[in-house]
Amino acid sequence: MTVKQATGADYIPDAIERKWQQRWAEARVFEAEADPARPKYYVLEMLPYPSGTLHMGHMRNYTIGDVVARYKRMRGFNVLHPMGWDAFGLPAENAAIQHGIEPRTWTLNNIAEFKRVLTRFGFSYDWRREISTCEPEYYRWNQWFFLRMLERNLAYRKRSRVNWCPKCETVLANEQVVEGACWRHEDTPVEQKELEQWFLRITAYAEELLRDIALLRQGWPERVLVMQENWIGRSEGARIDFVVTETGDPCPVFTTRPDTVYGVTFMAIAPEHPLLQKIMRGRPREKEVMDFARAQMMISAAQRTDDATRKEGVFTGFHVTNPYTGEAVPLWVTNYVLMEYGSGAVMAVPAHDQRDFDFAKTYGLSVKVVIQDPARPMDPSSMDSAFVEDGVMVNSGPFNGRPNREVLRDIVRYAKERGFGDFEINYRIRDWLISRQRYWGAPIPIIHCPECGAVPVPEKDLPVLLPDDVDFRAERGNPLERHEAFLRASCPKCGAPARRETDTIAQWLCSCWYFLRFVNPRLRDRPFDKDDVNAWLPVDQYIGGIEHAVLHLLYSRFVVKVLHDAGYVSFVEPFGALFTQGMICKRSEKTGELAKMSKSKGNVVSPDELVREYGADTLRLYTLFIGPPERDAEWSDRGIEGAARFLKRLWARFYERRELIAAAGSGRLDVSKMDPVERELYRQTHQTIADVSRDMEGGFHFNGAIARIMELANAADECDVSRESRPIRLAVYREAMETIVRLLAPFAPHIAEELWTVAGHAPGIIKAGWPEVDRTALERETVEIVVQVNGKVRSRITVPVGLESGDVEKAALADERVKRFLEGLTVRKVIVVPNRLVNIAAS
Repeated sequence: MTVKQATGADYIPDAIERKWQQRWAEARVFEAEADPARPKYYVLEMLPYPSGTLHMGHMRNYTIGDVVARYKRMRGFNVLHPMGWDAFGLPAENAAIQHGIEPRTWTLNNIAEFKRVLTRFGFSYDWRREISTCEPEYYRWNQWFFLRMLERNLAYRKRSRVNWCPKCETVLANEQVVEGACWRHEDTPVEQKELEQWFLRITAYAEELLRDIALLRQGWPERVLVMQENWIGRSEGARIDFVVTETGDPCPVFTTRPDTVYGVTFMAIAPEHPLLQKIMRGRPREKEVMDFARAQMMISAAQRTDDATRKEGVFTGFHVTNPYTGEAVPLWVTNYVLMEYGSGAVMAVPAHDQRDFDFAKTYGLSVKVVIQDPARPMDPSSMDSAFVEDGVMVNSGPFNGRPNREVLRDIVRYAKERGFGDFEINYRIRDWLISRQRYWGAPIPIIHCPECGAVPVPEKDLPVLLPDDVDFRAERGNPLERHEAFLRASCPKCGAPARRETDTIAQWLCSCWYFLRFVNPRLRDRPFDKDDVNAWLPVDQYIGGIEHAVLHLLYSRFVVKVLHDAGYVSFVEPFGALFTQGMICKRSEKTGELAKMSKSKGNVVSPDELVREYGADTLRLYTLFIGPPERDAEWSDRGIEGAARFLKRLWARFYERRELIAAAGSGRLDVSKMDPVERELYRQTHQTIADVSRDMEGGFHFNGAIARIMELANAADECDVSRESRPIRLAVYREAMETIVRLLAPFAPHIAEELWTVAGHAPGIIKAGWPEVDRTALERETVEIVVQVNGKVRSRITVPVGLESGDVEKAALADERVKRFLEGLTVRKVIVVPNRLVNIAAS
């Protein structure tokens, strides 16, 4: 395909873009091979799920990754930038049920469509490394990894009460329950159900996962690290062994406030607590208590523990004995205690915990003060809220009269010495439930034998293949349970007839190690080569949504730590740096609401339609120029027009002056021989290189980088050049125009490649490299700085180059025009961008 050599209106994005995409593929530009002579750089966007269709909200993520990959290549790095598909999961199965289409067919059709759109945008993926998690050559190693977990006692099966979505008809992890509903069905309340389930023992790595957050401080967003810290939820405290007074059954508690133990007036137990069923069986209050417990188990943990939720409970008829006092206090089942925290039982101290206080007041339970406020002594009968501050111990036996914080460790030692307690660390995180009662997933490699129990499938027999001939029409639920050919197996130990496990592996596990498989995607005898992954990993830059801050990222960290301990990898963290992009939002055509792009909200913008009209380069440029990529941004059709006009104008100017550009000299220029106009354009060219380089290296400031490139283009437009211009002016102009193209190459690569050849260069702008700054061009005595007040330009000041920021601020505030605008206002904040801008916030 050829491009018509014309000017202005004849800029034809479709022809240019397809031409260069074909050339890149033929030249294998983006194929990465090991090269010890160059520094490696592994950039990766989170694996997409091929469900439905792509919209421009998705494309922002992939464009960000592509800009990073292209920029690093121009900087001389050996870049690995792969792509694949997170292809298992529930949506494909739902489609099969709803539309009568086999899940594999539905998924592969979506993958083909996704790949077509991504290719049309010119993303620089090494497509040789493409993987799909639903293919046996991939999920075989998912099963292999499960067996390694089993060998290390990190995989186990137990009967457990789980979150169940009645619409999905499958188990949900805690993280997939959002405000009591299924994460995919906001109108479907999650139920509780008891099933035999497979778990991975992520709790064994809780301390390491928390400790190694320190290794990520420099490269990860702080809010993501805080979310992970909170999810792991480390608490230092004490275990205190209460017992049921009437039966002697143990009822241990975990508490971070052992200093309040003498103030316990009742025990609150979770509705899910196994002790409840044991002691209530056959008791007079059994029906009342168990009816309440079952009702509470249908309510989400978030709703039950919400401060606005009324605290409710039922007295069991039993008591527990406080080992410190020997006192028997009533045992209540309550809605505000969760099995996920501590032991599922809480020693209730109404005088010093607000939830306990509210509950006690509702049910007429006693309140006992054991930490007194020295400044205002409290009477339990007149308290209107719990006292949660520090004070002096009272009614606390041998600890009376001492500051409560001072006696914390002594109180625990007291229990330890007498055998009814000890110091303990508790974690909020719970083991990872990986069982899913559905078809479209990797089969769990276990065979159930009547004699031998659950037996792992021998590694030589992997993969356990997912059958294709399943019938979704017969009934809801997991069709593997009705597939006799799949179910029939022989026990690997004794050879007796046995049945395969019908649960499949949660999709999350498939996507928690794919970054390793990309290194050796076609390896047949092992999931990856140790030397190769140690050479490429950790991923240097990972890019994806904040919605995966806990679920995917925490699980991926866990997987790598297990592989490290097993000797398969040398690193302990998978991702050196993480960038979480903001969403593109658009106003709904149905409601006018501004919201994240979503088909259900009627505010989706299709890449296909826009790329036909504007071209991929325009869309790439606009999605990055729309605002800082870490923030949400509102879509604007007029904004696209602005990006399109810029590229058309750049194209036209190149073709208008292509002979001047091609004929001009190149090479190092002598500033001393330039006139003021030439010197200023030369200075601005190299200042732009410096500024854009800083924006690229210093935190994904792509919108600022694009703005600076546009400013340089405007400056070049203002430079008067013609055939009669002296050679040095033509050379300065040529360098400015070529610099614009080279700086633009990561953002709008197709037009950059074309204009690079128009300037007389051989194809391959990546090989040309990133432009270098001539520091002598930046040397000048003064610089003009724009002064803004509340974001609007109000003045310009001239100051010495290199003036300290504080002095620049003083000069701006002393400017007469600025002072007039600030009359009657209070200056709240002043931001100084060296040698460029002063922004004054005032109100």
